[in-house]
Amino acid sequence: MTGDFFRAAILVAVALQISGLGLAFIRLAIGPSGADRVVALDMLAILMVGFAALFALESGEPSFLDIAIALALVSFLGTVALARYVVAQARREEAEQQADPPAEAEEPEERR
Repeated sequence: MTGDFFRAAILVAVALQISGLGLAFIRLAIGPSGADRVVALDMLAILMVGFAALFALESGEPSFLDIAIALALVSFLGTVALARYVVAQARREEAEQQADPPAEAEEPEERR
């Protein structure tokens, strides 16, 4: 009885993980900004850590938890690097806009 419940819980968790992967891929493809894409990549990495943990539970092999921890650390570093890149790109665009303001129509001075 307990084994059946455990297997059912694992299957439900895998189904939820797969649906999360699908939604993350959609956000990655559609994401209107770089920040959305960074969050989607981070979500994909977190879901992969979840898959490794679920596989470790299902197989009874604890070495997959080590893989999950390593993937989480690498994912964190990658997310930080991408976030810094997005912020630097936004600052660069902002500086370019401030350096080159749009031309405003000058009003002619009234003669007295």
